[in-house]
Amino acid sequence: MTDILSKEKRSWNMSRIRSGNTKPEIAVRRILHFLGYRFRLHRKDLPGKPDIVLPKYKTVIFVHGCFWHRHENCRYSYNPKSRTKFWQNKFAANIERDKQNAAKLEILGWRRLVIWECETKNPENIRSIIERFFEKI
Repeated sequence: MTDILSKEKRSWNMSRIRSGNTKPEIAVRRILHFLGYRFRLHRKDLPGKPDIVLPKYKTVIFVHGCFWHRHENCRYSYNPKSRTKFWQNKFAANIERDKQNAAKLEILGWRRLVIWECETKNPENIRSIIERFFEKI
């Protein structure tokens, strides 16, 4: 199946997809700040360049997009109908990179929390996820 958009329009669309400071990420940061946690953003010296870093707790938080990181059984994790082989390879590479980064962080002694895009729709849900995670520490 061919793309219904021109190459230029597709390129423009893709250029609008942000990797940092997304709405879900900002929602998580807002709740963290409200709960009294202080953090750093996008530390390049850590594997995977985590979205949020809480050095005091040696914890990193990744706010993953359901589509890009393949959140299982999520309605946002659909498969595009065109260029299916390309997308399968892209998604597989993303998943593999996430696993490698998680392993590297564990070796370095960092705790990791993943919050999915679909979980950020409700601020109370974000708060619940964060509080449950930090109860264990």
